[in-house]
Amino acid sequence: MIREAVSRSALQAQKRAIVKTLCYRLFMLLITVTIAWLIVGDIGDAVNIGLLTNALKTGTYYVYERVWDRIWWGVSTT
Repeated sequence: MIREAVSRSALQAQKRAIVKTLCYRLFMLLITVTIAWLIVGDIGDAVNIGLLTNALKTGTYYVYERVWDRIWWGVSTT
């Protein structure tokens, strides 16, 4: 299993990056809404906070991943 992870290409397919991003952001949305709800005490406000912050973070995370897919530093070509 470790050998497969090391030898796998560093470049990801675009679909994989999208699915990975959305799964991660859904998890983070749940965490953000829960923490916001504990702080503000209103589930409606907590959901609004969670949706706004996670929409922004989803876009930036996707761009970040795609940029790193184009950086060859530290990637073995053999």
